[in-house]
Amino acid sequence: MENNEAIVAIFSLAIVAATVLTVTWMALRAKERNKALPRSSAESDQRLQRIEQTVDSIAVEVERIAEAQRFTAKLLASRPGDAEPLPAPRQQR
Repeated sequence: MENNEAIVAIFSLAIVAATVLTVTWMALRAKERNKALPRSSAESDQRLQRIEQTVDSIAVEVERIAEAQRFTAKLLASRPGDAEPLPAPRQQR
C-alpha cells in the first residue's frame, strides 16, 4: 500500500511542477510579445485620424450617390406612359 501512495505522490509532484513551469513559460512569452509590439506614436495617431476622416468623407459621398439613385428611380417610376409591360422576348427555334 505504501508503494501506491509513493507513486501517487511522485506523479502529483510531477504534474504540479509541469504546471508551474508551463505557466511561467507562458508568462515570459507574453512579456516578450508585449515588448515586441510597437507603442502608439504621435505620427501613427495622426495617420489614423486622417484615415478616419477619409473613411467618413467616403461614407458621406456614398450616401449622396445612393440618395441620387433613389431619386432617379422614383422619377422613372412615376413617368406617365411607362405603365405598359415590356413585350415578351421571342423564342428561337
